[in-house]
Amino acid sequence: MSIWGKIGVGAAGLLMGGPLGAAVGIVAGHYLFDRDAAPDGDPGVAFTIAVIALSAKMAKADGVVTDEEVEAFDRIFRVPPDEAAAVRRFFDLARHDTAGYEAYASQIARLYAGNPAVLEDILDGLFEIAAADGVLHPAESDFLEKVADIFGFAPGEYRRIRASHFPPDAADPYVVLGVGYEADDEEIKRSYYRLVRENHPDSLVARGVPEEFVKLANDKLAAINVAYEKIQSERAAG
Repeated sequence: MSIWGKIGVGAAGLLMGGPLGAAVGIVAGHYLFDRDAAPDGDPGVAFTIAVIALSAKMAKADGVVTDEEVEAFDRIFRVPPDEAAAVRRFFDLARHDTAGYEAYASQIARLYAGNPAVLEDILDGLFEIAAADGVLHPAESDFLEKVADIFGFAPGEYRRIRASHFPPDAADPYVVLGVGYEADDEEIKRSYYRLVRENHPDSLVARGVPEEFVKLANDKLAAINVAYEKIQSERAAG
């Protein structure tokens, strides 16, 4: 059964209350989902709903949904044709909901409290969609920075996450590892190993994210390794 085939009892249980739960309930009332599915807390369901909802809010902030962004979304989630209408309805509901994106982001932050790696996965998904047209528009940048703040990421952490998707920070190994230029070798090593662990494919599979995110993490992991090696080489030469 696909992720969207599970929307109904299980998803409503994960997202009870709040703007996300309300939108899920409306969509579930209009489409024939698997209503007998147990509310087993499938992380993939909640994760997908979170990214779709915030993608909709980001589109509202930016004022336009480009063909490239739609293609990026379809590539990441591989929505089955027979479920595309339900996904579109949920997107439109979230986009036009009177609740602000802050309410959506706050509910998602509570849902994944204590699991910042998943919150970073969500931001990665949003950045990937924003990057589809090759430009991070000011409204998108402002939106993503504020969502990251609601998620509990410090400005330096947000800059590190953004560097995985947009230059010029992508070329700065210290930004990629999320450490200051004055960081000692031990701090750099701790940050490096933490990021490697969080972005290892096995870790993403365990977090229940879509397969495409595992591919994104592989690219991110490669950049992390290059950054660490660059810092090591520079310090050894100095």
